Amino acid sequence: MRSKDLFSKTGHQLVLILLGIILSHSGCTNSQKQQDKTPVEASEKYADYVRVVPGKNEILDEEVIKRGEVLISYSDCGPCHSLDKRGKGPALMDIAKRYPSNSTYINLLARKIIAGGFGSWGRPVMAPHPDLTQSDAEAMATYILSLEQN
Repeated sequence: MRSKDLFSKTGHQLVLILLGIILSHSGCTNSQKQQDKTPVEASEKYADYVRVVPGKNEILDEEVIKRGEVLISYSDCGPCHSLDKRGKGPALMDIAKRYPSNSTYINLLARKIIAGGFGSWGRPVMAPHPDLTQSDAEAMATYILSLEQN
């Protein structure tokens, strides 16, 4: 075997070994950073995301809640909002945690559902739903806000 071929093969192996060491070390560093976060830091970050609005809850009408649940299940909400996990938009439970369950916030959320919204939850933009009636949007908002009470 010629020395040039041996060096080429050995050099190639050395590069692969070094690359493997670097990649494995960077993976450890990232997981270590994630492990360094305390539960308090994680909950503070979540609290900053949700930003609870103070206010009194009202008793919500069970029939309106059921109607809102049905309307949401047949709407286009699912691709962006899940019940308990943040996706493109906030989780429905996070919305329920932020706002008090009362007529003021039901009306506010209904208007956002109809007109669309942006900025309340960071970068996501919610598309408008102009074909919804105020009554249907209020039922949907009532269902969402009821999730925190249940």
